[in-house]
Amino acid sequence: MTTDPLAPLLELADVAPAAQQARERFDEALGHRALRRHGGQVAAEVSLRSAVASAALEGYAYDREAVRAGTVTDPVLQGALRVAGALPGLIELWPKAPRQALARLHVLAARDVVPESELGRPITERVHQVDVVASAAAGLGARLDNLAALVAGGTRVSPLVLAAVVHGELLALRPFAGPSGVVARGAARLVLLASGTDPRGLLPVDVGHHEREPEYVGSAGAFATGTPDGLRSWLRHYMRAVEVGADELTRIGDEVLAAS
Repeated sequence: MTTDPLAPLLELADVAPAAQQARERFDEALGHRALRRHGGQVAAEVSLRSAVASAALEGYAYDREAVRAGTVTDPVLQGALRVAGALPGLIELWPKAPRQALARLHVLAARDVVPESELGRPITERVHQVDVVASAAAGLGARLDNLAALVAGGTRVSPLVLAAVVHGELLALRPFAGPSGVVARGAARLVLLASGTDPRGLLPVDVGHHEREPEYVGSAGAFATGTPDGLRSWLRHYMRAVEVGADELTRIGDEVLAAS
């Protein structure tokens, strides 16, 4: 019997209960009556707020209403909007060809930010010289392959836990030039969409990351150490961000109903 590589994460203190609580909070938010008649409108608002939060976490913060009005032309913000809008169309590709989907996310996120020759190409495909950099790139490539294997069915842990691992690992590796964090956050959301946890894209978890930004940054750094405490710190943060995102979904539903 093959051992699930992510199963030990559920044995870390408080992680399994936190994941269960986060899932229950999201399930509760999914019962909002606005979703019965205005689901598309709610999903569009979630997409907008997720993109604005993701760009802000990358260091490009803009007023949401200005973004809604179309007056913000910053390429990182525009890339985050493209990523958010493209996620539903990548659901089928993601579990079959995760690295291809990541490349697509990078093309969307980094257009007009990095040279065209680097779009969709991780550093593993851009480093050719035989030196320390090339060796590091080979290691990065192996970790991307391992991550792709997990996404393609290599684990049976909760999709929330898998999403957290995908997110944390891509933040740690930063395999792409430019706004690699936008790619990481998009990939994590894609895990939730493709797994059926959030098939309609209604969980603005990136809003949760943004609202808890100091914790987000600190726990992401802790995750990168690979220690049990570091992994636990990140997973606990991620589940808290899911809960904040669920609360944001409820607020959006209330606002949509009030305006209808």
